[in-house]
Amino acid sequence: MTISGSNDRLAWQREGLYFNAFGAFLRRQFGGRIQRVSLDAGFTCPNVDGAVARGGCNFCDNRSFSPSRRVRLKRVSEQLDSGIITVRRRYKNVSGFLAYFQPATNTYAPVDQLEEVFRLAIGQHPDIVGLAIGTRPDCVPESVLSLVEGLAREHYVSLEYGMQTMHQPGLDWMNRAHNHEHMINAIDRSRGRGFECCVHIILGIPGETHEMMMQTADEVSRLGFDAIKLHNLYAVQGTKLGDEVSSGKIKMMEQDTYVNTVVDFLERIPPTTVVERISGDAPPKYLIAPQWCLDKSTLKLQIEAEFDRRGTRQGSHYVAPEIDPDLRPRPADNTPQSIRDQIDVRGRLPVLKIESTN
Repeated sequence: MTISGSNDRLAWQREGLYFNAFGAFLRRQFGGRIQRVSLDAGFTCPNVDGAVARGGCNFCDNRSFSPSRRVRLKRVSEQLDSGIITVRRRYKNVSGFLAYFQPATNTYAPVDQLEEVFRLAIGQHPDIVGLAIGTRPDCVPESVLSLVEGLAREHYVSLEYGMQTMHQPGLDWMNRAHNHEHMINAIDRSRGRGFECCVHIILGIPGETHEMMMQTADEVSRLGFDAIKLHNLYAVQGTKLGDEVSSGKIKMMEQDTYVNTVVDFLERIPPTTVVERISGDAPPKYLIAPQWCLDKSTLKLQIEAEFDRRGTRQGSHYVAPEIDPDLRPRPADNTPQSIRDQIDVRGRLPVLKIESTN
């Protein structure tokens, strides 16, 4: 299946939507319903294996974030086949699928092996329309961006960056072990290469005020991302954050506050930015708090109702940056050498589940 429809990023306004919703955007591009199939190729992260830190992000337990990590890890081809079957059972009239490399850092491996696993996923089934690749802003040396650019010449590809926040105290609290300059460098080297640049943002980070979250919204607008995923901070079992929430040390954002913050945030970003997610959740067996995030349908209705009450929609308070993002110069690559040493080499990581189930 190939792109056959419209790439009009303002069509949502004529359709009477409150924001540029991802599902509707994909329907316009591909002429039908597109669903993601989560894949786990066995990647790790540089803040797990010691390249930049150890321990990983304090909120992260990939079993809760990705269905693929709740079962014995199978090779990518098997995950795709079974995932497509599962999605077709759940949804009617699915026209195509995105192979979504979701947990961990999915560009953190020798680049020749990355090409192998990405091309395997694209070619596994005729109804796979493209790729979504989750990664960190410090894990995209030029070799990776050139690979993704080449894939995007023939397929829809989204490179999803975990920015989370522009504020260093929040990044330090999470144990991200990168700074915002890595994000600026990554997006300025990624823009205009033919693939979608999506940014992940977490709302409700301890210590961040409403003003700080709006500063992150303005920074997203300044840097010119194609798409955004908004997540409420939530705590799951088996994580440092989960322990702190269970002990009462940290409290999660209240539902009403989150709804208003999402609307405030979306009002400030460009109307052309595709909104791929407006909340996050985890399976009830893993989730500690907040429980309100489990009811995603109600949350979406509340966000839309708040837009309606205000008489606004995405982009209503957007202020264009002084420099058009497309005119920002492409900087030199600032990928840390310790990470580059894991990517810009020839070799194989035996943990990657490409064709072997061992």
